[in-house]
Amino acid sequence: MSDTEKNIPEGWEVRTSRSTGLTYYLNIYTKESQWDLPTEPAKKEISASGPSEVRCCHLLVKHKGSRRPSSWREENVTRSKEEARQILEDYRKQIENGEATLEDLAQKYSDCSSAKRGGDLGMFGRGQMQKPFEEAAFSLKVGQLSKIVDTDSGLHVILRTE
Repeated sequence: MSDTEKNIPEGWEVRTSRSTGLTYYLNIYTKESQWDLPTEPAKKEISASGPSEVRCCHLLVKHKGSRRPSSWREENVTRSKEEARQILEDYRKQIENGEATLEDLAQKYSDCSSAKRGGDLGMFGRGQMQKPFEEAAFSLKVGQLSKIVDTDSGLHVILRTE
């Protein structure tokens, strides 16, 4: 082990470029690399991308094309994707008009097991949810409601809470 490798800050790995044979440094958390010897421990999130974790509640409406078309509410989901979209649009309007909260609607109607917690998914970081869900969740401000988000699980409305 060289002196350089002994002095490398926490969270960095020394690598050798296959194309040039030169040494570079890899942040083991973000997978970002740099040529210069790092002077401080690796950051755990990419700085320009906002928070490393968010907390959200969501309301999921599955359809027959969902990855697993069954839920605690319905053993066999037979509605079309268009029907699911209409149902979710109606829920979204109720939330926006103050007629209901996402938490109340999720408890009664969400096809996700998080329904019993009012749709609360707890804190989660990047790479833990399906890509379209993650992108929507991380783009919301606290208290903001998403448009309808389409994933392999079904259609969602997401409310960022933290």
